[in-house]
Amino acid sequence: MTRLWMVRHGPTHAKSMVGWSDLPADLSDIAAIARLRDYLPDAPVVSSDLIRASATADALLPRIRLPHDPNLREINFGTWELRSFREVEAEDPDTIRAYWEQPGAVAPPQGESWNMVRHRVDDAIDGLLSQQHENLIVVAHFGVILTQIQRALGIDAHSTFGHKIDNLSVTDLWVMDGNWSVGNINHIP
Repeated sequence: MTRLWMVRHGPTHAKSMVGWSDLPADLSDIAAIARLRDYLPDAPVVSSDLIRASATADALLPRIRLPHDPNLREINFGTWELRSFREVEAEDPDTIRAYWEQPGAVAPPQGESWNMVRHRVDDAIDGLLSQQHENLIVVAHFGVILTQIQRALGIDAHSTFGHKIDNLSVTDLWVMDGNWSVGNINHIP
């Protein structure tokens, strides 16, 4: 059995869709970081290769730090990257609404569909699970965490988007013999 402790990185304060842009996290709330560190088990830590996730992972002061994994990156928003929903909606209302309201095969121009993100992240998590850690801390992004909530709950993508994932929150999932179960979603220590 492996327990995945999925942590969302610290806030970027961006008011736009931030996917593969390498914006730093604001890790100035040292009390929140300390509470998070105290809450999590002493376990190996892996993160996305984007600085907001890798710096958050490093702030946890892990004893075992696994290499960054680019397959744990946030959704690739393509030409929507660093733009607000409102800006994109003014240009292409049908596509952006379909992306969020009927997630699946719809993709932003030059970006990833929800199905593509889910496949990429599932493959990365499966690789980590094959290492058979008892506990594993995964510091990643909103979309990455949602893909695994969807997987664990066996729900559709639209229902998955109803879950809130705050910065510096923890979602814990158990995986045993390919069977998934959910502990806390969006727990703020």
